[in-house]
Amino acid sequence: MPWSSAHRGIDIATSSTEVVAPDSGEVTFVGVVVDRPVITIRHSDGLVSSLEPVSSDLAVGDTVSQGQLVGELSDESPHCAAQCVHWGVRKLNAWQIGATTRDLYIDPAFLLGWTEPSVLWPIHSDPTF
Repeated sequence: MPWSSAHRGIDIATSSTEVVAPDSGEVTFVGVVVDRPVITIRHSDGLVSSLEPVSSDLAVGDTVSQGQLVGELSDESPHCAAQCVHWGVRKLNAWQIGATTRDLYIDPAFLLGWTEPSVLWPIHSDPTF
């Protein structure tokens, strides 16, 4: 459910430590969330991307272009068993709950052309296709 805790985004395996902007936009956050470095970029279409664990020298208010280097993967706070970057995307103020408006998380895989729903597997399973 949208109000439940969950893994909101996708993990993208990478052999590089360089992280680039998924789209052009303005940096709205650079800092640590819980125990991981995060950079957040607001795009012109109203979507907001958050990338972690990413250490960045950029500052809030900086503008970035699609594909521009925005930071480096941090090995101090690994997110996956293998090297990866977590990409979360949300629409600002797009979910109405009574009189309250909240951000609505969307699946970034759809922005990459994925058309199927995500399937969650039990933690100790070994899915085969």
